[in-house]
Amino acid sequence: MAISLRYLLNWSEVWAPLIPLFFLLFRPPQPRYLKPVIIYLICAFSISLVSDVIADFKRYLPGWMQSNNPLYNVHSLIFFISFSFFFKMLDINSYKRFQFILSVLSVLIILFNFSLIESFTNPDHISGNLFTMVSYVLLIFCMLYYLTWLKDDELDITSEPHFWVVTGLSIYVVINFFVFLFYVPMIIQDPKMADNIWDVHNIANILLCIFITKAFYVSPRHQLAI
Repeated sequence: MAISLRYLLNWSEVWAPLIPLFFLLFRPPQPRYLKPVIIYLICAFSISLVSDVIADFKRYLPGWMQSNNPLYNVHSLIFFISFSFFFKMLDINSYKRFQFILSVLSVLIILFNFSLIESFTNPDHISGNLFTMVSYVLLIFCMLYYLTWLKDDELDITSEPHFWVVTGLSIYVVINFFVFLFYVPMIIQDPKMADNIWDVHNIANILLCIFITKAFYVSPRHQLAI
């Protein structure tokens, strides 16, 4: 039983995005700002499927295909781009310029990181710098979202789909910030512990997908009435 649950959790990066995608089939057209989130879910499922197949069947693959770490880096970049566009399409005017500047700086830091510090295709481990920075920047975007919408006392933000997406994303990045920050050093010091810690990431990812599913079932009363 324990082995089955562990195997199910290991593959959660594949089946978790299918939860909101499945329920999306039975819902009416979603608000335009959710399009980047939907695109992310499709990409997450596709990349994670290939990644987990490589992890479980790499002994049957040629040497150059036996590491799925570059795919995790690609996943992280798509995650960052998709949710950055999600926040941009929300058009939070109060912090629009700051968000743009932070996004540009993030891109420059990513380019610098993979040019001089880390290798994007490192077969030994994921890019801890990339994952940590993405979590940090998206956490700032989440905080700006709450600061903006809490100014409107007349609006019940729980009735809006974007509230549930941001809440799920907030939980995900808060939980995983420290997981990503210490994951690479932990791989070097204690690979077994690092493997167990990644379960925390998988659980947070499941929660994110559940909150996105909730967002698909909320009928928006306002279309970005800020």
